[in-house]
Amino acid sequence: MLKHMMIKAFVVAAALFAGAASAEEGAGLENAQSRPGNLASVQSGARLFFNYCSGCHSLKYMSYSQLGEDLHLSKDDVLKSFAFSGAKIGDQVLTNMPADNAKAWFGNTPPDLSLEARAKGPDWIYTYLKSFYLDPSRPTGWNNTVFPSVSMPNVLWELQGTQRAVMTPAKPGEEAHVEKLELAGPGKLSPAQFDEAARDLTTFLDYAGEPAKVKREAMGVWVVLYLAFFTFLAWLLKHEFWKDVH
Repeated sequence: MLKHMMIKAFVVAAALFAGAASAEEGAGLENAQSRPGNLASVQSGARLFFNYCSGCHSLKYMSYSQLGEDLHLSKDDVLKSFAFSGAKIGDQVLTNMPADNAKAWFGNTPPDLSLEARAKGPDWIYTYLKSFYLDPSRPTGWNNTVFPSVSMPNVLWELQGTQRAVMTPAKPGEEAHVEKLELAGPGKLSPAQFDEAARDLTTFLDYAGEPAKVKREAMGVWVVLYLAFFTFLAWLLKHEFWKDVH
């Protein structure tokens, strides 16, 4: 009995610790409201990715043919809209930027983003896209509150505009930190429109991390219904077998 109680206590403590760690990790992140089941949002995010991100970042676990199938686009539309590197429909989504040049320009080779949403979560990506600010001390001229000292510049600045950091007054023995971000110069989109664009790009990366997610979740509903129906039939069968016993 004591052994079982200790095991239960350990499980509960581990669950509480994991929950606390998860909450701490997600502190300060905005809700992305990712919607991989919204085809229009995924299509919009795909256009943003290939126009602003694919020059440096790849999606090596994704092929152009799969994009066409999942996004309900023809082969010609996919190649015209996304395959800027001259890739063929069966090719993987790879960047043409040489790794050596990328490391020399940015200090680090831009990572493949196939699993970025699964590794860091949609909320992290969404907040990261919105958190760039001007920082002349950085080699690229940009910094980010979610990823301090990031090597990546703000590739979406034309859409978002430029932001400046409002710093907290430095206390003795402490460094000043970013209190909030303010819009320093407007972009092509209003803040609300840029939020929507960042949400679409996040949604696309969420989809890219698990293209079968929407189908899996839809199938899961039918699996649960099947199991519930099967359980009901099993209960009727059990009731029929045991009615004479009682």
